[in-house]
Amino acid sequence: MNNELKTTHEEQFEVVGSSLLVRAPAKINLSLLVAGKRPDGFHDIETIMAKVTRYDEILIEPGEKTGIELICKGPQWAPTGKDNLVYKAAQTLFQTCGKTANLRITLTKNVPAGTGLGSASSDAAATLLGLAKYLQLDFDQQKLNELAAELGSDVPFFLNGPLALCKGKGEKIQKLTENFDFLALLILSDVTISTQKAYVNYRHDQTLYNKLKYLINNYIEENRIDLVVKMCANMLLPSCFALKKSLAELKAKIESLGIRPLCLSGSGSAMFCVLDINDEKRAWSFQQELSMHTDCKSIIVTNNRW
Repeated sequence: MNNELKTTHEEQFEVVGSSLLVRAPAKINLSLLVAGKRPDGFHDIETIMAKVTRYDEILIEPGEKTGIELICKGPQWAPTGKDNLVYKAAQTLFQTCGKTANLRITLTKNVPAGTGLGSASSDAAATLLGLAKYLQLDFDQQKLNELAAELGSDVPFFLNGPLALCKGKGEKIQKLTENFDFLALLILSDVTISTQKAYVNYRHDQTLYNKLKYLINNYIEENRIDLVVKMCANMLLPSCFALKKSLAELKAKIESLGIRPLCLSGSGSAMFCVLDINDEKRAWSFQQELSMHTDCKSIIVTNNRW
């Protein structure tokens, strides 16, 4: 079966001899509103993101070669060398602090790219945090946030969290302090969607945006993130489904099995169903249904603690 259970809460940093292991969690978008297009061509968004207990791993250790040596391994694909955000994050940090170091960084890729789970952004943030700790750099939170924003819109969230309202391109972080505990069934298909294409294909609906914004802001003020989740509000969904009709068909098929409410994370293609933190039996039942009727991989996770 393509099923996994990942509900243990591990620490982000683990010292292993002379090395430092850093965990980079996946995220899901509990809501995603598009406020409109900016003059620079990007879109302003308002999204509630939550980290979950599915991790990439980054091992930082002394290197035998000059500079940064990046090794990628694991069940999921990742670009190698300078195209990887882990490499770019390390390079950006060294350029900023004016230091050099001979390091080997090994990325174990468990979170698939192109699924809306923020894997590359999380890897970049974990690299910044890990290197700052490993090299004992005197970087404050503001400086790290600035470096993160240079690397990508979602990267600053992964320095903060674990639950936050993100605005602008995603780099403006408002931490949400409510302790919202949940189980989530992550559903991974073989479909991938380009975030860039999803936004290019997006057609703005101002009336819908105003309506969703009003409801979500009220729920946030009432500390009812659970009600936000039940809305499954993702304004990129029509664009994503227009690009990948097979994903729309898959969502309908899964919902026909009684697995609902089923939400799209980010620009997809990962989908998720949020359940009560104590509803593990129901999550297992959903996994069995998926195994019987689809070829999708599923993972049971919980909200992350950090």
